[in-house]
Amino acid sequence: MGPQAVLLCSFFGVILSQGVKEVTIEDCCQNGLNHGKGGEDCSSLPLMSDSVTCMIVREQCCVSVQEDNMCSAGINMAKIEGACDSLFSSTCDTKTKKMCCNCCLVGKSLQEKGLPCDHKLSVSYQCGLVSRACCVDGAHDNQTDTTRTNELPNKDETTENRDNSVLSDQCNGLCAQLCVGNNSCGCFKGYQLKPDGKSCDDINECLLGSSNCRGGERCINTEGSFRCQREVSCGTGYELTDTNDCEDINECEAGIHNCGPEFECQNTQGSFRCLPKVKCAAGFIQDALGNCIDINECVSQSSPCHRGHLCINTVGSYTCQRNSVNCGRGYHLNEEGTRCIDIDECKNPEKVCGGHGCINLVGSYRCECESGYVFNSISRTCEDIDECRHYPGRLCAHKCENTPGSYKCSCTTGFKLAADGRNCDDLNECEANPCSQECANVYGSYQCYCRRGYQLSDIDGMTCEDIDECALPTGGHICSYRCHNTPGSFHCSCPVSGYTLAPNGRSCQDIDECVAGTHTCTVDQSCFNVQGEFRCLSFDCPQNYRKVGETRCERLLCNESVDCLAMPLRITHYFLTFPTNIPVFTNIFRMGPSQTLPGDDLQISIKAGNEGGFFKTDRTPTGGVLSVAKLINKPQDFELSVELSLQRYNSLSSYLAKVLVFVTQDKPKCPTTHYWNNRQQGSSHVSYTVECTV
Repeated sequence: MGPQAVLLCSFFGVILSQGVKEVTIEDCCQNGLNHGKGGEDCSSLPLMSDSVTCMIVREQCCVSVQEDNMCSAGINMAKIEGACDSLFSSTCDTKTKKMCCNCCLVGKSLQEKGLPCDHKLSVSYQCGLVSRACCVDGAHDNQTDTTRTNELPNKDETTENRDNSVLSDQCNGLCAQLCVGNNSCGCFKGYQLKPDGKSCDDINECLLGSSNCRGGERCINTEGSFRCQREVSCGTGYELTDTNDCEDINECEAGIHNCGPEFECQNTQGSFRCLPKVKCAAGFIQDALGNCIDINECVSQSSPCHRGHLCINTVGSYTCQRNSVNCGRGYHLNEEGTRCIDIDECKNPEKVCGGHGCINLVGSYRCECESGYVFNSISRTCEDIDECRHYPGRLCAHKCENTPGSYKCSCTTGFKLAADGRNCDDLNECEANPCSQECANVYGSYQCYCRRGYQLSDIDGMTCEDIDECALPTGGHICSYRCHNTPGSFHCSCPVSGYTLAPNGRSCQDIDECVAGTHTCTVDQSCFNVQGEFRCLSFDCPQNYRKVGETRCERLLCNESVDCLAMPLRITHYFLTFPTNIPVFTNIFRMGPSQTLPGDDLQISIKAGNEGGFFKTDRTPTGGVLSVAKLINKPQDFELSVELSLQRYNSLSSYLAKVLVFVTQDKPKCPTTHYWNNRQQGSSHVSYTVECTV
């Protein structure tokens, strides 16, 4: 048999797709601006490109539009209403709107006081722009046009040329914040340029001591600026102003006092007073509810009557009656004034026991208190019993709250009050479907879980977010060619031609067009499969040769012609295919006689087709081998003429092998175990696999 073609294992690589339009950074920004104008959520825009830079630019351009709109609304409020008091909530939208409103008021104040509009204030960069714009606008036209929209310059724009520094053509988009020209970058106030000359780092004014915080205030660094926070709270009755000062709260104007309708509220420093509206006449005093009650001068005054007289209280006054009989407390004179009789306090219209049961005693009385109350013998009133304080931990399982005459129990988060009103049962939060996918109730709480292909959000712990398997650190090894992420999963794809997806759904297999019958070779040609494509081959025997097989020609009789005898006895065609970057010194073809004898002299050489010097020949004891001499790093075809000369018994014979070598592009990588060859050829390592063979 003649020499056989060496079948080599192919390399794996990534075949780049053709014809995909590149998305520019300007396109990404314009897309973000369009979404921002539509009021969409900038943090969840639909996918436009796989580029991380494109996603960042889209989100920031989207946010810039919405922030400018919110800031413009704050500026209009400052110009129309002249105040920002209606912005109480602490949402992100309201904070931006309130900041622009307040900064615009500062600019208007500078203009009204005749101060320069570019007055150097230690405010943020964006606040300075708003203040300066409102100051200049007020100087040009003292009457504000309430129908005009004042827009704040974008935070990514410079104050000189109003040009977007991120997308500026002068610096070709290299600068993170500002482009100052001649490919030089700058930073906003509160930032400093990194050593790379492009990016910006926040300046920590607190560490550098460049803040203007006063004594008793703590400096807190923020992105691009800082803020001062009071270390000690203002206390009850005071509130912290925007300037970190404590200001008295006017409870009367704010309507947060508890004065009744019969009283007028009077503000004091840190508190307030309730003054009665109605003034009582002489002989009366005003109670806590504003009612005028009679003053018992006989009790409140010391000896209002002369000795020997009895003081008798009257409505608004008193009278003095000569004392014939002195009655003690709980007694009074009879109508005749001859003796003392018991006073039935229980019949007093003032209800001495305050709605509780009353028992009259001789010279006194006693209250029978309802359940939950106890009688105070000193004040002679029924006082509420605080059951939660008297019996801690014995009435309620979780929390106890005292009520007049009783108490009530409540439970902590994750529990609900049991039917007995005292114990707490676990609350099954999963019934309210708090989780986006799976929920597991636990004692006093719950736990959210996600299905395969999703992961729990770090923000709320309840929402399940899709896992981008293609973006994972191992995503490049999931698919041999290209990975496509889908909600909860992913799928692989192969090049559009020459390959098909393997049964494992991840590898790409070469399509043998010759076997499948999808080639375009004519009947006079033979189809030869190569990696990702095929070749149509045909050959004819030269003159003085006859075809004895599909790939072999033999020499005809020479009639003792010297030129004919020098021609090879046999010409055989061989077809080889292997990928690019095959290791140097790899043997790809062997030639030799079917049987060697002692004294044989064998010589092998390349006669044609090796103009680039990519191949070489070497002798072996049984013939010769053809091997790779230089790294072949791009696809190309070679037609080599390899001649083997045999000197035997003073007779010289030669054999010619036409070796057609097809070097193809590395085919997609397979997800099987790789065996790495540590020998480096050129600039790349060579990898092998046991599955992907030609």
